Amino acid sequence: MAELKDWLNSINLNKKDIMVDEYEEKKYPAYIVNKCLAPFPDTVFYVNEMNRLHFLDNRLQYEFLLNSVRPQKRFARWVKDAGDKELDMICATYKCNRNIAREYLPLLSSEQLNFMEQQLETGGNKK
Repeated sequence: MAELKDWLNSINLNKKDIMVDEYEEKKYPAYIVNKCLAPFPDTVFYVNEMNRLHFLDNRLQYEFLLNSVRPQKRFARWVKDAGDKELDMICATYKCNRNIAREYLPLLSSEQLNFMEQQLETGGNKK
């Protein structure tokens, strides 16, 4: 069974078709592959096309990317949610969920966030 790195290497580097049977076709992670290729300027339009045509079979999506994307080494860190510390402080202060805290975050100044951090400090050793 192929892993995510195998699918990405096949599309990005060696251009070897690794979808050999129906089992591999069912296990192809189209959404994750698209998410991994999206940050690059030369692949974003291909990914957008696959997102637009999400109802296509996995084989068609894979072969489109395999034959359209030029071979090149591509590496990007996985995008993580930024501002977790600030969101946690807002949730604790205003007793709200993370979705509401995301709405509050742009409204608060850095001084207000620093004040919240001081108010929520529980003591102990700082490293």
